[in-house]
Amino acid sequence: MAEKQETLSSKQLVEAVIEGIQERKGVNITVLDLTSIENTITDYFVICDGDSNIHVDSIADSVVEYVREYYSQKPYHVEGRENAQWVLIDYLNVVVHVFQRRIREFYNLEALWADAGRRDIPNPELFRQ
Repeated sequence: MAEKQETLSSKQLVEAVIEGIQERKGVNITVLDLTSIENTITDYFVICDGDSNIHVDSIADSVVEYVREYYSQKPYHVEGRENAQWVLIDYLNVVVHVFQRRIREFYNLEALWADAGRRDIPNPELFRQ
């Protein structure tokens, strides 16, 4: 029973992360479900991209603020803020990757973890030009 609650908590955290990303107009959101893969370091990756260093940093701030406000959780670790090309936010069961688009294309985490379950979040209409 405890395992099911932990998974539910991770799923709720994923949804909160997505809302934090969308709050600052982060786009191309992908959730990779790693729970069915043995020996992974986390349950979920949430990946998105922004247009610039400032945008990536702003998205990362929004995720941290949103999760803290609604779930009273702080990240275990945040890395990459210095250059804001790839900011990693580690909540242990959920790891958030906020990329600049060209950096995301280069590392292509979705292909690296191709055996994970994948859910793409549509970009809201108001973000499209």
